[in-house]
Amino acid sequence: MTTSALPFSDRKDWSGAFKALRRLLADANDTEQVFRIMRGLNTTSVSKGYARLLGTIEGGRIAYQRVELAQRLSDPAYIAQFGDGTVGAAYAAFLARTGFTADGLAAVSRVDDPRREIEHPIAWYGRRMRDSHDIWHILTGYRADDPLGEACLTAFAYAQTRGLGWAAIALGAAVQSVRSPLRGPALKALWEGYRNGRRAAWLPGQDYESVLAERLEDARARLGIAAPQAYLALGGMR
Repeated sequence: MTTSALPFSDRKDWSGAFKALRRLLADANDTEQVFRIMRGLNTTSVSKGYARLLGTIEGGRIAYQRVELAQRLSDPAYIAQFGDGTVGAAYAAFLARTGFTADGLAAVSRVDDPRREIEHPIAWYGRRMRDSHDIWHILTGYRADDPLGEACLTAFAYAQTRGLGWAAIALGAAVQSVRSPLRGPALKALWEGYRNGRRAAWLPGQDYESVLAERLEDARARLGIAAPQAYLALGGMR
């Protein structure tokens, strides 16, 4: 798989990414900036992630089927089928509590990057990473409606993917937390997120449809996802 065969550049846009990071740190709800950071810095990590997926036991089947998670997760009937205590039920509760939707996140990602929707395996893998983000929130226990929870998940995601975009956001949050009265505990929570990500199974290789049907605690145990104790001590996962 050569760079010239891909519809994406491997060249990093450091300037654009850090402009977006400054905007994101000024307004944690400006989700569009997250995707600009990812586009600028997560260049090779997406194609490497896809190659790694193909090398896993289940990855070939998952890639062959190319399920579009945004479509699946935006179907109310699909989400409503999962029983109490499952990852899927926790995801349904998450949607009801936050008002977030998989379609909404996808729409934000497409604002200035039409390549998101092209029919290409690397683009599909990028969409799959995007659309599973909120499932990661459920599995890890980091709240999406809490800036520190989101920052801790980016540290977890960097450990999982080695995408520099995730690292930039996590480091930006760490620098910002130094000015906070809770800087010590916040930094500890961020480091814990990275450490938990390193110790957990590789989440991009999971069959998310099967994961949604698992009991939440069973899924966390199987995947080796430790409870975020430092984050919990700050009142997270309420």
